[in-house]
Amino acid sequence: MVDASGVAFEMRGVTADFPWPVVRSVHYRSGPDEKVLMVAVVHVDGRVFECGVDAKRRERLREWFAELAAVLGHYRPMG
Repeated sequence: MVDASGVAFEMRGVTADFPWPVVRSVHYRSGPDEKVLMVAVVHVDGRVFECGVDAKRRERLREWFAELAAVLGHYRPMG
């Protein structure tokens, strides 16, 4: 999830929150099968945290790619 407070990953019931002040940058790409969105948060101390989100269909992944840049630009205009 990306919102005004930062980025949050949830995996198997465990949530990792990254508020914007500790985020150096956010990167994303498709997984090897083009049905998974891989999102990486680079922490200000250089650590990298990555999470995969199953899109189930390539079309959905394409939709997410089209929207994610705008969402990140809105909440994190400086990077």
